[in-house]
Amino acid sequence: MKEQESNRRDFLKAAGAAAAGVAVTGWTAQSYAAIPGANDRVRTAIVGCGDRMKQALVPAFMANCSDMNFEFVAVSDIWSMRRDQGAAMLSQKSGKKVDAVRNNDELYARKDVDAVLIATADFQHAQHGAEAVNAGRDAYVEKPTAHSMADARLFRDAVHKTGKIVQVGTQRRSTPSYMKAYEYIQSGAFGDLVSVELVWNVNQPGRWRRPDAVPLLKEQDTDWKRYLLNEPYEPFDARKYLEFRLFWPYSSGLPDQWLVHQIDTVHWFTGLPHPRSVVANGGIYAWKDGRRNWDTMTAVFDYGPLDDMSKGFQVVFSSRQNNSADGVKELYYSTGGMLNMDTQMVTPEGGLTAKYAGEMKMEPKLLKSFSLAEKVEKVSTDANTGSGDPQTGANMRNWMECVRSRKTPNASIEAGYNHSVALCMCIAAMQTGTKVTFDDKTQQVVAGGKHV
Repeated sequence: MKEQESNRRDFLKAAGAAAAGVAVTGWTAQSYAAIPGANDRVRTAIVGCGDRMKQALVPAFMANCSDMNFEFVAVSDIWSMRRDQGAAMLSQKSGKKVDAVRNNDELYARKDVDAVLIATADFQHAQHGAEAVNAGRDAYVEKPTAHSMADARLFRDAVHKTGKIVQVGTQRRSTPSYMKAYEYIQSGAFGDLVSVELVWNVNQPGRWRRPDAVPLLKEQDTDWKRYLLNEPYEPFDARKYLEFRLFWPYSSGLPDQWLVHQIDTVHWFTGLPHPRSVVANGGIYAWKDGRRNWDTMTAVFDYGPLDDMSKGFQVVFSSRQNNSADGVKELYYSTGGMLNMDTQMVTPEGGLTAKYAGEMKMEPKLLKSFSLAEKVEKVSTDANTGSGDPQTGANMRNWMECVRSRKTPNASIEAGYNHSVALCMCIAAMQTGTKVTFDDKTQQVVAGGKHV
């Protein structure tokens, strides 16, 4: 009853504002028509029942579906074993029969699917997302949004045209500590950014390998041509299907998987849509297992206002899979100190001291130490985690709320498009060895003076 009244109040408030000629962000005539009532169950299907779906998205969904009135009704996966196992798993978890569907054509021909969760191979996200919204379904779509600009434009245009609700899987945007950091930086108290260091290191030779599953996948049990979508044909290869993160063009590996999370946060905190330029270097230094994608890399991104090249800051992203020292870090620097998202601490580390400020007859700039965690209210874990992953749980719940309210989700398609621009620039820098820029007029990446 509370949820019903809340939805009604939100609707009446928005409708009243619209009637008065006031713009309401995220609301359109299409949005009003699509609002499900509080008693209307949102029937949801899975597209791609792999590890990410089973280990994170399904638990996050199940933790929130009861009070948000969502339910699973179908699983679409082109590998027969995965779809049958997925349907059996969801039937057991929900206590209701969940159907196994051979492919998305069959899925979207059904009348009992309102929304979908998409966690397919990296290169498929944008096309599967566009397919979903064009079929009239809201969607939660894993990151990266796209690693080609053509796919990024395709997906964004489809969302704008249809008005469907899309949440991208960059879940930091629904995480309280990151929300508080955003508010702090936006307040101006931190000062102007001068540098950002992003690190994502592991020591895992088996990362993204699936040695137990690869022998189980046979060509006759799947649809290889449908898997490839519009990529050039090559003979069936179970490794490129199941270990896609190791093989271009199905993924770029480190940038597709890890850069996008951290660079998306830079965009969010600063309000900048994409880098001005990118350079990158790296290679396959340790794990000679037939992969195409690098196991070690460093990329440098130049950011700042496009109309004022005298202002800006650098972002350095480094990642390796052969030594885990430093782990995962996000360090933001101003002339007054540092914001460490790993520890959630603001400190005066590296700030301008009285000694060096005095030499130039300037005032020292030293931030006061405090913890972001102290400023974040405790988040209820029974309503938004389910898998020990509060970030994904909170992002899932925000999507569900927006499916009902028709408001713009935290990780919107615009956020996904912007991280795709940075990702495509990084990939072009890796593949060409040149300094890469972006043409805002044509929305294309430029490498070596040519659009790529």
